[in-house]
Amino acid sequence: MSRRLKISVAFSLPLLILAMSEMIPSLQLHEVIAPSWWNWVQLVLASPVVIWAGAPLFRRGYHSFKSLQLNMFSLIALGTGMAYGYSLVATFFPEWFPPSFQNQHTGLVGVYYEAAAVIVTLVILGQVLELKARGQTSGAIKALLGLAPKQARLIREDGTEEDIELKDVQIGNRLRVRPGEKVPVDGSVLEGGSSVDESMITGESMPVQKLEGDVVTGGTINGTGALLIEAKRIGSDTVLAQIVKMVSEAQRSRAPIQRLADLVASYFVPAVIVSAIITGVIWAIWGPEPALSYALVNGVAVLIIACPCALGLATPMSIMVGTGKGAQNGVLIKNAEALENLEKVTVLVVDKTGTLTEGKPKLVSLFALSNEDDMKMLRLAASLEKVSEHPLAAAIVEGAKSRDAGTLFKAERFESITGMGITGEADAHRIAVGNQKLFEKLGIDSTPLLERAEAERQDGRTVMLVALNGKPAGMIGVADPIKDTTSEAISQLTHAGVRVVMLTGDHKGTAEAVAKKLGITEVHANVLPDQKIAVVKDLQENGDFVAMAGDGVNDAPALAQAHVGIAMGHGTDVAMQSAGITLLKGDLRGIAKARRLSQATMRNIRENLFFAFFYNALGVPLAAGVLYPFFGLLLSPMIASAAMSLSSVSVILNALRLKRISLS
Repeated sequence: MSRRLKISVAFSLPLLILAMSEMIPSLQLHEVIAPSWWNWVQLVLASPVVIWAGAPLFRRGYHSFKSLQLNMFSLIALGTGMAYGYSLVATFFPEWFPPSFQNQHTGLVGVYYEAAAVIVTLVILGQVLELKARGQTSGAIKALLGLAPKQARLIREDGTEEDIELKDVQIGNRLRVRPGEKVPVDGSVLEGGSSVDESMITGESMPVQKLEGDVVTGGTINGTGALLIEAKRIGSDTVLAQIVKMVSEAQRSRAPIQRLADLVASYFVPAVIVSAIITGVIWAIWGPEPALSYALVNGVAVLIIACPCALGLATPMSIMVGTGKGAQNGVLIKNAEALENLEKVTVLVVDKTGTLTEGKPKLVSLFALSNEDDMKMLRLAASLEKVSEHPLAAAIVEGAKSRDAGTLFKAERFESITGMGITGEADAHRIAVGNQKLFEKLGIDSTPLLERAEAERQDGRTVMLVALNGKPAGMIGVADPIKDTTSEAISQLTHAGVRVVMLTGDHKGTAEAVAKKLGITEVHANVLPDQKIAVVKDLQENGDFVAMAGDGVNDAPALAQAHVGIAMGHGTDVAMQSAGITLLKGDLRGIAKARRLSQATMRNIRENLFFAFFYNALGVPLAAGVLYPFFGLLLSPMIASAAMSLSSVSVILNALRLKRISLS
């Protein structure tokens, strides 16, 4: 398009000077070029612009008429096509026109090659500016892509080290990350310790301490320490690659408000064509001589000035800038609909574990009935939990190791009962670990454990009852610390008018203890995964606009049901796929950021749409010649084209303002 623009300018500029020479006597071009060649020279200069440079515009205009999906290119193709076609006929067959159409000095019929050529040039200029602006809006993606280093330092089996291309890294490779280097791929730390700058991914400026066993993300910057990592995710599976993919998809998605613009355009374009025809008819009947010439010029001006370029750009430009801004602040927006809906949210439903809390529970208490050995009970429970994927399972296994409970046994006949717990066998014992509902299902009396369990829950601990061989054996208390930022996030959302509701499968006592610390007044506890979606539906039926934040597989149905699903960046892939927004840091303050971004983006879109509608409402009457009877003023097609291009540029510049907003 830039090449077409350069060619267009090169031919249109002398054409414009030639056409305007009669108005500028000092040029005296009529003495250089014989009058009989005047129109032919203009034809030669205009044709490359209209036929070659304008070809993409005419192709899109043709397809719009063919599919009956009329748009801005319908008007451009029609307007410039009429001006150029009229001029061709006037050049080749001047005898077809009445004397009133002929110039008094040259005897030639007036042509509008310069109008057609300059309109095409200005439209292409608008397209180039739009494409460059789109390039700026995708700067977030380019910045993210630039985070990935080009090479990784591989440690081979014999201990030798060499630098290899990033694409050659395999899962399981051991990689050295030296101080100041970028982490090449997603992995876990095998040796060493360092602080890692994750701001490029999460938007958080404070470096994060990484020690043995911790997860590191490709593209983040290592601090002063050296790390030895094992590659876990490579290529398109890395967090960075997924972010780039989701941001690019979001920028291509369409917000519901775009349907309003599309609906208006579908009626607007035919209405403009009718207006242009009416304008032409009125000028042909009541206009001054040459009436048909005035009719053509004003009809074309109406078609050109009413091109809904600004209308077509109003929504997608703001969405592109908004999603890019979100990505730079650790808020990954999956689609434009989620970005639009977030400003309407009245209720935020939050899961407890991993959302309000760290999601890294630790074993803090162990209680066995008098006839049981607490270490043996812990060892058996951990043997079963070793094969479970529940977040609390890792805490029990880690707790057994840290307390030297002994080597874990091989688990057999393992079964996970959703929302209740697990059962299985190990070391010739039948084991059950879970909540009171599991005991009721298995017919085990939990009475000896209830009083102690309730006391633990009042301290905000999650309690898991343990049964051995069909009899109660004891209980394990696990605590999941509340995130440092959760209280601030809840306060920000509450002040913004959002009601926060906790939804958890945990026991009511534990849930209420956590809610009390955070100032959350509405709690739904003991909720099974299939009941979570029911709670969301109930809130929606009561007229609330619901956002749901969670991180687990069991949250996925509720995330999909909510008007806006928000996943924690450290959560499961299923949760992230079900959600419209992902918080890369897993920090609830990101929801407040995302909501501010949504409000700013939607405000920007409304400004753009208002400007586009206002511009067209003002421009069409002016182009039709409404001022001519009073002031003798007419809007030439070239001026109309320039005004149309400027309206598009103004919408683009307004959208780019979003890059400067503060979300903190």
